[in-house]
Amino acid sequence: MKKKKVYVICPFPKDVAAGQRLKYEQYFDDWKKNGYTVKVSPFMSHHMWNVVYLKGHFFSKFMGTIFGHMCRLRDLFLIFNYDIVYVFMWVTPLGTTIFERLVRFISKKLVYDLEDNTVSIMNNEINRIVGSLKNPRKVVYLVKYADHVITSSPSLNNYCYKLNNNKKSTYISSSVNIRKFLPANLYNNEKKVTIGWTGTFSSKMYLDLLRNVFIELGKKCEFKLLIIGNFEYIFPEIDLEVVQWSSENEVEDLQRIDIGVYPLSKDQWVLGKSGLKAIQYMSFAIPTVATNVGTTSEIITHLKNGYLVYNEDEWVNSLYELVNNPTLRKRLGTEARKTVVNNYSTDVINEKYLSILDKL
Repeated sequence: MKKKKVYVICPFPKDVAAGQRLKYEQYFDDWKKNGYTVKVSPFMSHHMWNVVYLKGHFFSKFMGTIFGHMCRLRDLFLIFNYDIVYVFMWVTPLGTTIFERLVRFISKKLVYDLEDNTVSIMNNEINRIVGSLKNPRKVVYLVKYADHVITSSPSLNNYCYKLNNNKKSTYISSSVNIRKFLPANLYNNEKKVTIGWTGTFSSKMYLDLLRNVFIELGKKCEFKLLIIGNFEYIFPEIDLEVVQWSSENEVEDLQRIDIGVYPLSKDQWVLGKSGLKAIQYMSFAIPTVATNVGTTSEIITHLKNGYLVYNEDEWVNSLYELVNNPTLRKRLGTEARKTVVNNYSTDVINEKYLSILDKL
């Protein structure tokens, strides 16, 4: 087979954003073993990534945006040398569809990979902000004209299949390396039980949904909240530890969690989410409590490998049960690990990507 060249256009630098790391990035070595060469072109530099979610730094953000667009202009002169162009999320974050149209015109074959329901127009506060800055027509154009679309949820996949001109759309879940993400939980209450959440500033608003839950839970039992992210978080009412995420300490930090939480809002936007946080926790055999919306019900079976909840009372009651019952945590965590090994490991998912690339 002739060696194929793949040019990856993505928002973030390699190995920093979970949405990229635990989706297609971790398969690059496998692609190379199967005859592909891979070149990655992020929009953001590492410096831009380090400041983009911080307050202020306006000059750095402005210059980072200019630099990103210059990189995309360079890409237009390079991608014609590649057999496949693989776009994740967007070509450029702002403006018209001009860059998307040019990339499609120049590309021999185009794969478009997206997560979150970015093709919908939402009415909540989060997406009013996003919508005021981003042009949803960019996403719609790529979905429509890509040779193959890869989506992060069954709901999003159904929409993209109907929109894509070639009727080529495949749902591929986020996944984890089960030989790296290993359980280490002792399932005992000899020390204060740790409830954990991991994410970036962009998903902080979902964590905020649990502030009242944690306050009410604190009235019923003792616990510690561990936040692993790229931002500071203030919550004086509870025992809180905030750890800055790093690739070096990611596994060790996640292994400290006794109970994982995955709160989401109930709107169209989250129907495109892959359930990545739940998959991360479950790979460590950590029992997980998640909002029953979108893909979470595909991953979690209530009371078999985790909890699915609808409202604040259910959040409080579920967390209270898990905090006080280490045997229950072990049973659910063991089943959660099995779910990931059988359905969401890189060993299982890898062939799905190769099947798409090989057919182009």
